[in-house]
Amino acid sequence: MAKSKLLPLAEGQLEIMEIVWKGGEVTVGEVWKALSARRRVARNTVQTTLQRLKEQGWLHSRTDSHAHRYRAAVPREATVRNMLRRLVDVVFSGSTEGLLAALLDRRTVSPEEAARIRTLIDRAERKRP
Repeated sequence: MAKSKLLPLAEGQLEIMEIVWKGGEVTVGEVWKALSARRRVARNTVQTTLQRLKEQGWLHSRTDSHAHRYRAAVPREATVRNMLRRLVDVVFSGSTEGLLAALLDRRTVSPEEAARIRTLIDRAERKRP
C-alpha cells in the first residue's frame, strides 16, 4: 500500500507506533511489556495489532530466530505532519491560526515558550515563496 494511502491510525495503534518509533526495532514482547506498564492489555491483542499495522503498510517485519521484529515503515515526523495537516484541514477549515488559538486558549505560556513559538513562526515565514 502506498504511504499516501495509509489508513489513519486509531488511538491504540498510535500508542503502539510510538513504542516502535522509540525502540527502532521491537518484538511483540517488548511492545506488550511497554504497554502493560501503562494499562492491562493482552499479548495476543498486541500481536494482532502489530500484524494489522504491517498489513496496512505502517510496519515492516523480519524474523530473527523465533521472534518477529517490527520497525516503522513511515517516520514519526511524516506521520505527525500528516495528522496535523488533516486536523487543521478538517477541524479548523485549513486555519493554522485556529489551531494555535485552540491550543493557547486558557493556557499560560512562559516567556521562554513564547519566544520559541515566535522563532518557529519567523522560520515558517522565511520559508514562504
